[in-house]
Amino acid sequence: MATLNSLKQALQQKATTATSSSKQALTEAQYSAGFEILARGSEYQEFITPQLTQLLAPLFRSRTHISVLEIGPGPKSVFGHQPERLRRKIRRYVAFEPNSLFATKLEEWLCSTPKTEAPLPCLVSPPEIHRIPFAPNSKIGSGTSASSSDDGKIFDVILFCHSMYGLKPRHKFIERALEMLVEKPEGGMVVVFHREGTLDLGGFMCHRTASFPTGVISVAHDDEVLDQFAPFIAGFTLQDLDVNKAIRDEWRMVCRALGRREEASPGHLIFSSPNVMASFTQHATALSELTAQVPLVEEGKRVKNREACIHRSAPMVRPTEIQHVQHCVQWALKHGVGLTVIGGGHSGHCLQPNVAAVDMSAFNRIHIITAGEDGNSASNPDSLVVAEAGCKTGDIIRKTLVAGLTVPLGARPSVGAGLWLQGGIGHLARLHGLSCDAIVGAVVVSVNSSQILYLGRVPSQHRPLGAVRPENERDLLWAIKGAGSNFCIVISITFNAFAAPTYSVRSWVIPLSNKLEAQLKLCAFDKSIARKLPRNWSADAYLYCDNGQLQFGVTIFESSTARLTSKMPTTISVDSILGLADDAKVVDGVGLFDTEMYMSGMHGGHGGGKTSSFKRCIFLKDIGGEEVARILIEAVETRPSPLCYLHLLHGGGEVGDVPADATAFGCRDWDFACVITGVWPRDQDGTESAHSAMRWVYHVASDLLPLSNGVYGADLGPDPRDAVLATRAFGPNRPRLAHLKYSLDPGNVLAHACPLLEAPMQQKLVILVTGKSCAGKDYCADIWVSIFTRNGLTARAVSISDMTKREYAAATGADLNGLMWDRTYKEQHRSALTEFFQDQVRQRPRLPQEHFLNVVFGGVDVDVLLITGMRDEAPIAALSHLVPDSRLLDIRVEVSEEIRLVRRGYHGSNSDSDKNKTNENSSKVRSELTALDYCPSLIFDNDKTGNDAAERFAETHLLPYFHEDIQRLAKMVRQVPDFPRPGIEFRHVLGISQQPGGLALCTSLLQSHFNGDWARVDVIACCEASSFIFASALAERVNVPLVLIREAGKLPPPTISVSKSPSHISSLVSSDSEVKRIEMDRYLIPRGASVVVLDDVLATGKTLCAVLQLLDEAGIGAEHVSVMAVAEFPVHRGRNLLRRRGFGRANIQSLLVFDGA
Repeated sequence: MATLNSLKQALQQKATTATSSSKQALTEAQYSAGFEILARGSEYQEFITPQLTQLLAPLFRSRTHISVLEIGPGPKSVFGHQPERLRRKIRRYVAFEPNSLFATKLEEWLCSTPKTEAPLPCLVSPPEIHRIPFAPNSKIGSGTSASSSDDGKIFDVILFCHSMYGLKPRHKFIERALEMLVEKPEGGMVVVFHREGTLDLGGFMCHRTASFPTGVISVAHDDEVLDQFAPFIAGFTLQDLDVNKAIRDEWRMVCRALGRREEASPGHLIFSSPNVMASFTQHATALSELTAQVPLVEEGKRVKNREACIHRSAPMVRPTEIQHVQHCVQWALKHGVGLTVIGGGHSGHCLQPNVAAVDMSAFNRIHIITAGEDGNSASNPDSLVVAEAGCKTGDIIRKTLVAGLTVPLGARPSVGAGLWLQGGIGHLARLHGLSCDAIVGAVVVSVNSSQILYLGRVPSQHRPLGAVRPENERDLLWAIKGAGSNFCIVISITFNAFAAPTYSVRSWVIPLSNKLEAQLKLCAFDKSIARKLPRNWSADAYLYCDNGQLQFGVTIFESSTARLTSKMPTTISVDSILGLADDAKVVDGVGLFDTEMYMSGMHGGHGGGKTSSFKRCIFLKDIGGEEVARILIEAVETRPSPLCYLHLLHGGGEVGDVPADATAFGCRDWDFACVITGVWPRDQDGTESAHSAMRWVYHVASDLLPLSNGVYGADLGPDPRDAVLATRAFGPNRPRLAHLKYSLDPGNVLAHACPLLEAPMQQKLVILVTGKSCAGKDYCADIWVSIFTRNGLTARAVSISDMTKREYAAATGADLNGLMWDRTYKEQHRSALTEFFQDQVRQRPRLPQEHFLNVVFGGVDVDVLLITGMRDEAPIAALSHLVPDSRLLDIRVEVSEEIRLVRRGYHGSNSDSDKNKTNENSSKVRSELTALDYCPSLIFDNDKTGNDAAERFAETHLLPYFHEDIQRLAKMVRQVPDFPRPGIEFRHVLGISQQPGGLALCTSLLQSHFNGDWARVDVIACCEASSFIFASALAERVNVPLVLIREAGKLPPPTISVSKSPSHISSLVSSDSEVKRIEMDRYLIPRGASVVVLDDVLATGKTLCAVLQLLDEAGIGAEHVSVMAVAEFPVHRGRNLLRRRGFGRANIQSLLVFDGA
């Protein structure tokens, strides 16, 4: 798939070679037509709008008024698509838009109409649209901005959104924009979105960066549309009309040749449109402060990784003493910027655009400490190796070999500390473990305090002056053994050393004729060779193509410190599986580097600097299994470049013996590490050839991920495509690592290492506190917040009606403080407030949903959000699909009418007639709950005084949602991408029953989380087939009869039956939409019985609708039915369907809630 940039080059080249006719600039109408096509791309919705929201949220929270300058906004402003709470803070809007058509449309769009509110509704003055280009000498008056100044420093945010094209030199425009930011308060920001890839913005330091490599543009495969699109991309038309018409035909052909066609977008051409974002603050010019203290690297130095070389980093600094490293950290903390660290230079993210890079190559000393030399021989008889962070693997192996020692490092001589700190898989891993397992100590610089720290076992002579042993030593040492690039800057590492072995190496290359032979060969290699090898042996395999022929390469290594056997164990018949070896040699640890097949044996050798590569690594078991083998073989067959290959590194042995939580490297249970390697000729760096190889790597990794036992984190970085891989990078250790990242690197100085995402599920709980006015909703919410906080959770209570109160006060002149805090004043305006809100809803039907999303968005930083002031009927059915990744509960607070009237200020008389009237009102309130057409999640009786009842309610009914057993159950639900068809993220709920202890855990939670009384339940009902498994186990556990509901014809008469539409998954698997019937025994359930319906999944609700209809036919109304689902998928709006079909009064509970399918 061609990028827009490569398409631009092809179009310009075609015009240059086809004619000498003069070029002319696009008219405003031509530019506008092309822009409209481009604006339909995915980057605005999926990247620009959410990135801008996330970036600006802290700034907007810290200010009451915001002034904005936008450069080249086009016909609409990106700010108009921000959440309402952000838009309402913008009080001044200024734009430079030289296209007069765009400028006119922008002015019209920014204005309100009688029917619509302005997108920036709180501007204190009309928007200022300058119909001229923005220039480095542009000047703007302070106007009426809240952030006014006499020297032009008047803007809080300045945005270049796809508007830097043609601005040269770009850094001059950024420099001018920085000069226009307000000085006080600090925090103003210049934000740039750009479509051409890496931005070259001189020596400015980025505050934050982000990328969107998967952006695409879909263009209609239509002559008229292509005639508008191609000139816009090329940037010109031709003056000669006849020549211009001819070149249009040529340009269409170019577009059709380079555009990709996809089944999902019939009639369209797809082009890649990668985007980047960079933001700058007043600190962007601070680089000179760093370079005044720390030496720069020698000019012309390049790092090993070609992907990293393409990034235009800020100048690299090269500290030569540990105090220089401290200066780097202090500088980064002072200015709120990040750092990258260069060790061996193999990481694709060791350089980042406009981020300072710290080159550790000057720290290149290696020290060998033999047993007893560090003065502690009695308890630590092992030899040690102290290697500084700038050393390479080859340097360490060479020096230790002289002393008869070695360290289990990686297989390439040029890799550095980044690999050892994040794993390190070499040919001694099965015998001695990973590189990180050999780490016993380290000297580091804290990125929180810039202190020099020493951890674990560091020989006294190698502890720097002033170094201290930190209080969190245990955590930090644990973290750097597997995720070390995330927490500190390492100065030196202390390794346990081992006796240096000699290696016997034998290699085979076997041509494969078809897929079946390939699978059989993989299976035989895995089961009959690799699994039977002793620990001092390892076997690597390769799948690749050479001259169109699928090849299976194998290298078997034997290591020994005594005498090499040179013979396979007798239990392994290698010759019958692989034949005679093509090559055999005996080498030492240094010679071992040259025996790697991909360096010397494949495609003429990849080690001569002629190629570039991109890798991701997935941990696998059973590589000969049908599904894994199929993916591996098809991956090689679909490679975009002849040079791409798969490398399978042998695991097991000592790697798996180390407990998963012993080090940060938590992925231990694997037999092979599959290195998916995209390779292309080096002279094609940055071209479509390189991009397609990288896409292939991610595609293969995605296919293997559901079948994997983890992902190797050493390769992962800030690329958003790495995010899903990073969730599997550290096994069970990810939550602990995420917590340590927050405490050890709170400023996110090392932001470009393997992403440590938040723990998989501390799922947000959103509690909708409903009930009549003066029932005590706010009071209860505050008590429940205190209970959550007391139990280590973050919680907040907010009122959704505050938005309406603000708008009502602005419209009517009412006192906002009185509406917020004075109960009597609020009651005086209650009727008018209600009428005002209802009138707003008539004008803006989606207003309740907008208010809800704004409130939820404002609570992104808490575990529990309690929302009062809800006016919606059946709010979970109405709103849960809007936040499908959160759990919603509706707690209705009930109180007697007498108490409610007292709280409203009505005390009345004590006459018997008044008492009778009050009693009648109380009875009426109790009956109103029964009259509701929906069933709240929970009901709290707030008649009692004091806090005790509310506290007990929270402890009994709310805290259990955060119990570790719920989290454990959620982790048992495997996520399967693109199943049962592409684009679907399937959750394998039934897989719970296939996990050890899974079914018992699930039924235990179903029993304990049930809101009712099991003693009053007459039967448990379930519909085939998956639900039978959970329901039968639950029925036995609670000793309640089980009623099976089956497809018609499978039960003996007499039965009753109803029609049933296909379930959600069934409709995805098959296009057959035939309505079937389900049935149950006619007399098995007595009329009026209390029934619990158990379903494994609540998605669309179609199956449950049929079950509830069947029960209704049997005389059991919805008010007598409780529904329990193992997992719910709110995005499909199943609760809403049940309510619309008349079953809203059924009580519905779900153990787990998931986004997606």
